[in-house]
Amino acid sequence: MTADIVDAIDDRSAKGIAAAIGRMITAGTLVTDGRLPTVRTLSRALGVSPTTVSEAWQTLAAVGAIEARGRLGTFVRQPVGPGGPRRYRRVTEGPGHFALDLSTGTPDPALLPDLGRVVASVSRRSLTSSYLDHPVLPELDEVLRAQWPFEPEELTVVDGAMDALDRIAQVVVRLGDRVVVEHPTFPPLLDLLEHLGADVIGVDVDDEGLSVEGLRAALAQRPSAVFIQPRAHNPTGVSMTVPRRQALSALLAGSTAVIVEDDHSCGIAADAVLSFGTTLPLRTVHIRSFSKSHGPDLRLAAIGGAGDVVLAVANRRLLGPGWSSRILQAVLVALLADESTDAVLDRARTEYARRRSLVTAVLREGQVPFTSGDGINLWMRVDDERSALITLAAQGIGAAPGEPFMVRNDHPSLRITVGLLGGSNDEIATTARKLASAAGFTRARSGQR
Repeated sequence: MTADIVDAIDDRSAKGIAAAIGRMITAGTLVTDGRLPTVRTLSRALGVSPTTVSEAWQTLAAVGAIEARGRLGTFVRQPVGPGGPRRYRRVTEGPGHFALDLSTGTPDPALLPDLGRVVASVSRRSLTSSYLDHPVLPELDEVLRAQWPFEPEELTVVDGAMDALDRIAQVVVRLGDRVVVEHPTFPPLLDLLEHLGADVIGVDVDDEGLSVEGLRAALAQRPSAVFIQPRAHNPTGVSMTVPRRQALSALLAGSTAVIVEDDHSCGIAADAVLSFGTTLPLRTVHIRSFSKSHGPDLRLAAIGGAGDVVLAVANRRLLGPGWSSRILQAVLVALLADESTDAVLDRARTEYARRRSLVTAVLREGQVPFTSGDGINLWMRVDDERSALITLAAQGIGAAPGEPFMVRNDHPSLRITVGLLGGSNDEIATTARKLASAAGFTRARSGQR
């Protein structure tokens, strides 16, 4: 057994050892209640220190994949996952109330459609005749399919984008699987994949989207899934370009990975959505969220694409919530058909673009490195993350620390939700100058740290 484990481990770091053993457990090569080699035995066989193997054991124990039984040894058990949203809490905890909180990643409430009239029109309707009704209202299903970026094999509705990511990940990711994500990426996704015991591979994002060479190298490791945000990427705001989509599609066509697209800014993104489903429809699952455009409290997102994945999600929901509120679905149908709502969304896109443009102009003038393209967020490099956060907090401004968004250590950065910067051009420019000053590069260049 020790020899089999050694042969399966190609990365002899603690992380690599844990991931390899996790894959063996998932594949059934290491069976439940099977005894594992001792730390000392495996460390000698691998030529690494006992500390390295011990760290791998701790990682596996954290997801419930193994358990120590005293003098009897360490045994394989059914994994149950570790626990809380560590990265997400780092983004949201903050030091307290801010006069201007740009850390949240949420839309400006003043730019959302007024739900009052629509809610009143559907609140008295009974939209559920049986617990066996289809989970998606027929009229919503029709509207969504007409707007989908490719023809989906199956389509269902869940309670928001994060619920969609959670349910899809539980279908396509198993313990020890290698999974590709963008670097940086949305912290709750990293928390979720860590909870599932995945081996996360971060691929850099540039001004056109996911790096071609980075994805090529990642696919050589045979990941089970690729999670991607095709437009208004959180945190950088980058949208994938047509040439980049073509290059990435060619690479993905040679793999077996499921492609999970999170279109979380549908409705307020100015860029068109470019989906891999147009060329790889049987392996693409597209998520369309309406939280940032129509209202976070609608708690609705649609999942459409690869039939085996979408059906697995819908069937698993029958053992839990069953369906998302059909009253809320009816509200969404009414909003999608309402011309006045379209006008509100047009105004929101224009206003978010104005705010983003004003901030980026100031940062560019101050020679502060940043990434911004679409949506409500901006990724700003800083000289020192902690110092920048404290400097902004002292001026009543909140920002999200960059570290929780990162798969690996990288340049200190902050995520700024520029979509929340209301006011006149001068007022926004004043705040932008405070952001630029907090970045610390001017002081560093002049030797005045």
